[in-house]
Amino acid sequence: QVELVESGGGLVQAGGSLRLSCAASGRTFSSYRMGWFRQAPGKEREFVAGIMWSSGITYYADSVKGRFTISKDNAKYMVHLQMNSLKPEDTAVYYCAAAVASSRSFDSWGQGTQVTVSS
Repeated sequence: QVELVESGGGLVQAGGSLRLSCAASGRTFSSYRMGWFRQAPGKEREFVAGIMWSSGITYYADSVKGRFTISKDNAKYMVHLQMNSLKPEDTAVYYCAAAVASSRSFDSWGQGTQVTVSS
């Protein structure tokens, strides 16, 4: 059973930075892809960034390209999301997610961490 635990959320001013972390356990993740999603109040959950565990290939939503960077630590089974140049519209609960690389959707989720960007 995959377990994902996020940390690193908080309150930051617009233009600032935060680094989210996701501790993954329960599997050897070499055949997985990992992702970050977010959900703002009154909105649907949306994809933010993803990374293939084996190759390190990354992909991003257009709204965060050039500002956010997803990375992984193979030794510690951690996935990070470095968020720079934050905007008030980045305010949301951020979720870490995992899926077998060949599956169609993410099926394991963390509990979420709140990110609030003040203007």
